[in-house]
Amino acid sequence: MQTNGAGPAVALDEKPSLFSGWTSEQRHVVAATFLGWTLDAFDFFLLVFVLKDIAAEFNVEIASVTYAILLTLAMRPIGAFIFGRAADRWGRRPTLMVNVLLYSILEFASGFSPNLTALIVLRALYGIAMGGEWGVGASLAMETIPPHARGFVSGLLQSGYPTGYFLASIVYGLLFQTIGWRGMFMVGVIPALLVLYIRRSVPESPAFERNRAAASNSGTLQLLQSHWRLGIYAVVLMTAFNFFSHGTQDIYPTFLQVQHKLDTHAVSLIAIIYNIGAICGGILFGIMSERYGRRRCIVIAAILSLAVIPLWAFAENIVWLAVGAFLMQFMVQGAWGVIPVHLNELSPSNARGTFPGFVYQLGNLIASVNAPLQAGIAAHFGGNYALALAGVAGTVAIVIAILTSLGREARGVSFTG
Repeated sequence: MQTNGAGPAVALDEKPSLFSGWTSEQRHVVAATFLGWTLDAFDFFLLVFVLKDIAAEFNVEIASVTYAILLTLAMRPIGAFIFGRAADRWGRRPTLMVNVLLYSILEFASGFSPNLTALIVLRALYGIAMGGEWGVGASLAMETIPPHARGFVSGLLQSGYPTGYFLASIVYGLLFQTIGWRGMFMVGVIPALLVLYIRRSVPESPAFERNRAAASNSGTLQLLQSHWRLGIYAVVLMTAFNFFSHGTQDIYPTFLQVQHKLDTHAVSLIAIIYNIGAICGGILFGIMSERYGRRRCIVIAAILSLAVIPLWAFAENIVWLAVGAFLMQFMVQGAWGVIPVHLNELSPSNARGTFPGFVYQLGNLIASVNAPLQAGIAAHFGGNYALALAGVAGTVAIVIAILTSLGREARGVSFTG
């Protein structure tokens, strides 16, 4: 036991409670970075609900429209690198503000696309803006919060992704029949308002302020040469992770619409249900990783997802499809909930604005073929989207479990040392 003049005795090995030691500024940082990723995902996922409608208006196949998703994902590494280096040189806070403003404007512009080519170009530019947000926001949050809260905040931040999907599901269900697919994109300008909150309430990362000189003096080539083994491992791991998320999300509404002939409201309801599962899974596994380890929690979530595949992809009853979708996204985002803290803890201290986001988005680049790949597999097997979904999800779950087991972790590493 230990005592001091200010309070009662405290056990030396007693761990602080989850919300102990927080300042008002730290809460604002977490709120802003969570909202940044939530609204980014909201803008991205508006597209997956309207693939069929865009294809009908432009008189093309659905598979052709999926290239808008491919290019959005493929361009994200460019944004992660540009904005990551900017965050390491000039700060997390101003870079995050520019990110949010850019992706909001480009989302709004997508609603005015006169043809598929223009839409694809705008989605590619949107991908650059979107690519910078995750890494910059995650580094700002992880460097600001108390170390004992990293696991929880990691899960919370990553749950912003399904939260954005959840909001897109609601907008689709309530407004699509009134505003159409173009109006859906125009609604996507709303995140620009977040910039005002960041400017007023969010401070700069204290770790960046301490390490500013080292980060400014570290060249890109030097960073790549010093950490190439870690970089390759992280890119391969994030490739599998991005196939895991996009392979279970992007084509699923189309699967429900085309293969099961469900209407707008049914698809919206199921999407809302499975995104609730994703939010719960991300937060729970993030918290658990603080106690049981980052790698162990990722492996458990990936393995458990295998048991859910038959229900998620092959159930015929709409109720069981919803149950399967809830459980699948609980596990998928459960594994993902550990990733923000895991990558930030593995990251070199003088490149934490760049490294996590860049390797994540390089994995996105490689996995950007997912939507056309799954659509092509489904078409090859006579419109069997279930087979395409199950094949990708099952394969990458196994790969993630193996790769994570072979890696290392740096739970609790100091960000300011």
